[in-house]
Amino acid sequence: MPALLITVLAVLGPTLAPRPAEEAVGIPFGDPGDSAWLGTDRLGRDVVSQLLFGGWGLLLLSAVIAVVVTGLSCVLGAVVALRPRIGAVIELGTDFVILLPAVLGILLVLTSWPDAGVYGLIIVALLFGVPYCGRVFAAAAAGVAASGYVESAEAGGESLPHLVFREVIPNLRAVLATQLGLRFVAAVYLVSTASFLQLPTTLGASNWAVMVRENASGMLLNPWAALAPGLAIAIVAVSVNLAVSAFGQEERT
Repeated sequence: MPALLITVLAVLGPTLAPRPAEEAVGIPFGDPGDSAWLGTDRLGRDVVSQLLFGGWGLLLLSAVIAVVVTGLSCVLGAVVALRPRIGAVIELGTDFVILLPAVLGILLVLTSWPDAGVYGLIIVALLFGVPYCGRVFAAAAAGVAASGYVESAEAGGESLPHLVFREVIPNLRAVLATQLGLRFVAAVYLVSTASFLQLPTTLGASNWAVMVRENASGMLLNPWAALAPGLAIAIVAVSVNLAVSAFGQEERT
C-alpha cells in the first residue's frame, strides 16, 4: 500500500502540484510554511511541487526496465532449460558480466555514449540484469522442462518457440511475478543511481534522485529538501520488496 500510494501520487503529481516545479516561492532552503509545506530547495522552489513532478519519470523508466529484463530473462531461462548445449554457451558469456559492478557499467556506457540518455540506461539494465535473472529462470524451468508433458511435446516434433511459450513459460507464473517485483526494485536503484550522477539527462532536472543530490548541502537548513525525495525512493523500493517476499511465502505454503 505505501508503494501504491507513492506511485499514484507520482503519476498524478503534475496535476496535483500547487505550482510549477521551477517556480521560486521563497529564499533558498526556507523553512516549511503555508506557502511551501516542506519548505524550499536550493533555488527557493517549493519542495512539494518538486516532489510531485519528480517521481513519474523515474518510476515509469524503472517499470519499463523491470518488464523488459524479466521478459527476456524468462525466455532465455526457458531456452537454456530446454537446450542445455545453448545454455552452456550462454553461461560462459554471462559469467564475466555478472562479476562487473552495475555502477561501473553505467559509467562506461553513458560516459562513452553521452547522447544515449534513457536508451543507454535500458541497455545497461539489460546487460547487467538479464544474465543473473536468466539463471534464476533457468533453474526454475529445469524441472518443468524435465516433466512428462514437455518431453511428449518435444517428442511429437513441436518447435522450440512452441515449447518455450506454450509449455514452459505458463508454468513459471509464480517465478515471473516474483522476479518482476525484484527487477523493479533493482531498476529503481539503478535509475536513481544514474540520476544521482546526472547521467541520463532525459529524465529531467526535478526527479527525486537529482533532488537528493542538489539539496544535500542544505540538510542543516531544510532537511526536507533532500529527505523527502530520498524517503519516497526508499518507501517504493522497500514496500515492493516486502510485497514480493510475502508473495513468495504464500506460494511456498
